[in-house]
Amino acid sequence: MIAVLVVDDDFRVAEINARYVGKVPGFRVTARAHNAAQALAIVEREEIDLILLDHYLPDMTGLELVPLMRERGHGTDVIMITAAGDVDTVQSAMRLGALHYLVKPFTFAALRARLESYAALRRTVARIGGRGVAGQEQVDRIFGALRTVPAPSSPGLPSGHSEPTSDLICGVLHHADEPLSAHEVAARTGLSRSTAQRYLRTLEQSGRLRLSLKYGDTGRPEHRYAWVTP
Repeated sequence: MIAVLVVDDDFRVAEINARYVGKVPGFRVTARAHNAAQALAIVEREEIDLILLDHYLPDMTGLELVPLMRERGHGTDVIMITAAGDVDTVQSAMRLGALHYLVKPFTFAALRARLESYAALRRTVARIGGRGVAGQEQVDRIFGALRTVPAPSSPGLPSGHSEPTSDLICGVLHHADEPLSAHEVAARTGLSRSTAQRYLRTLEQSGRLRLSLKYGDTGRPEHRYAWVTP
């Protein structure tokens, strides 16, 4: 089993990410940390193979934590999972050796694809490692395993629906503090209300969202949608 440390300052997001990891065969979450100091302490006392690392932490950034771990002799692999989508941060993560970079919000399928790619990398290195020095063919195979991200499986959206739009809506609801109406989802995504309503209905029917009714003083009840935590 691949031991994973989930690092995110948001307790709720850390829990969701940990549950996602637990659904991928071959991976287990060893611990969660909500700041860099906690993460470093866990790495120093436990055997951690992989860190899912947020960039925005209260005591230092994720990209400040990585070189600190290296200075202390920890070669733990890192996948960045963060809302930081600026090119400078992405490039810095590459230079520090992050194996993948996943921008929030994301779907379970997207995270699973990165984890499966990482598992494939470990298997490739393990197969080649027993031969001692790697030739160019073996080196290419190692880097090829890292670059290959399995395509996320589609939930079978009906005709006229696109996966990016579905992921956009799921991401908004994933991080919402309370159920949202179609009007609120449309405002946060930039979609029309009718489009948001159409996708929300489909996602609710597929089990990815939960529907509740909010009754007002007059008129029909308002339909509100919430993310279904795995």
